[in-house]
Amino acid sequence: MKPEEIRKLEAYFKRNFNKDMVIKARPKKDESAEVYLADEFLGVVFRDEEDGELSYNFSMAILDIDL
Repeated sequence: MKPEEIRKLEAYFKRNFNKDMVIKARPKKDESAEVYLADEFLGVVFRDEEDGELSYNFSMAILDIDL
């Protein structure tokens, strides 16, 4: 993802979820970025462009030992 996209996504996550959320570019991956809460990895946000429409999908795995 481009740095501008990452900044917009980070602002969205901070505004709607938690002010400590951080979005970081992934090495060698340009269609996704990593999502953190402070320094804890939460998941990945994927860029999806299909039929001229752009959307983002956030994927977060929750382990049973974390419940």
